[in-house]
Amino acid sequence: MVRRRKDSSASRAISSAATSVISSAVSSRMPSRAPSRAPSPPPPPPKPVEPFRFFDLPSELRLRIYELLLFMSKPLDLDPVNYRLVHPRLAIFLANRRTYEEAYPVFYSQPIRLFPTHGRFFHTKLPLLARLPAHYRSVVTTLELRFGPGWSMPPRCQNTNPSLGLADCSSLRTLRLFVECDPSDGIFAGFRGKNATEDTYKWFCVDLLRGIMEQVPSLETVEIDAYPAVKKEAPLVMALRRNIEEGGKKLIWGPLRGWEKDADEPGLIGLEKALAGMGISDAPAIMVAVEA
Repeated sequence: MVRRRKDSSASRAISSAATSVISSAVSSRMPSRAPSRAPSPPPPPPKPVEPFRFFDLPSELRLRIYELLLFMSKPLDLDPVNYRLVHPRLAIFLANRRTYEEAYPVFYSQPIRLFPTHGRFFHTKLPLLARLPAHYRSVVTTLELRFGPGWSMPPRCQNTNPSLGLADCSSLRTLRLFVECDPSDGIFAGFRGKNATEDTYKWFCVDLLRGIMEQVPSLETVEIDAYPAVKKEAPLVMALRRNIEEGGKKLIWGPLRGWEKDADEPGLIGLEKALAGMGISDAPAIMVAVEA
C-alpha cells in the first residue's frame, strides 16, 4: 500500500511538470495580444531661469517702482528712527551705478523738512538740508517749514545763512508753510519770553520766508496750512501771505485747515467738514435733557 501511494504521488508530480513545460512552450509561440510599448524618452532637462532684466522696463515704470519703494508718508527730517524707517530703503542705491543715478533724484524729490522738530535735533546747527551734498540738494523739489515749535525762544540755529545750502536748490518749486500756532494772539501774553512782543515771532517767521525766496529764484508756489486753532486772518498768516504776494509767488492754501475760499474766513475742518459733506452742518442744535 505504501509503495502504491508513492508511485501515485510521483506520477502526479511528473504529469504536472510536463503540463507546465508544454503550457510555457505554447504561450511563448503565441503572439501577445497587447502591443509592446517603446520605453518613453527621459524628460528634457529644465531650462535655466533667466534673471529679470529690470532696465528692460520703460523708464516710467522704473520711476514708479522707485516711488513706491522710496517715498515716505511724512516729510524727510532728522529723527532717531531714521535708521529703521529710512536707511533700509536706501539699500537700492547700492545695486549698481545706473540704479543709483535714477533713484536718488526720486528719493530727494519728496518733501524735506527744513528745520527739525524732534527734540533731539531741535537745536542742531546742521539741519538735514545742510548735511546733504550739493548734488542731492540740487534735486530737492519741495521744502516744508513749520512755524510754532520754539515760539517762546526761537532757536538761533534756525536761519537762512548760506551754510544752509539753499542756493544749491535749483529744482525747488514748492515751499510748504505750516502754522502750528500764532503767538501774536492775546492768549500768549505773559508767555512769549523775555523782551518778546506780540510781533517778535511773527517777524522771525517772515525773515525765514524772505531768506528762502531770495536765495531760491526757482521757487514758484508757497502753500500755507495750519492747525484748527489758527485763523486765516491771524497776524502771522496775514504777514506771510503779504510777503508771498509781494515776492510774486503763487499762494495756495493747504488741505488740512480747509481754507479753500478767497474770503478771510476759516474753512471747515474735521467733523465740521464731514457734516457739511452730508448736508447736515446747518441743522438746528438738539437739546437733550438728562434727569438725575
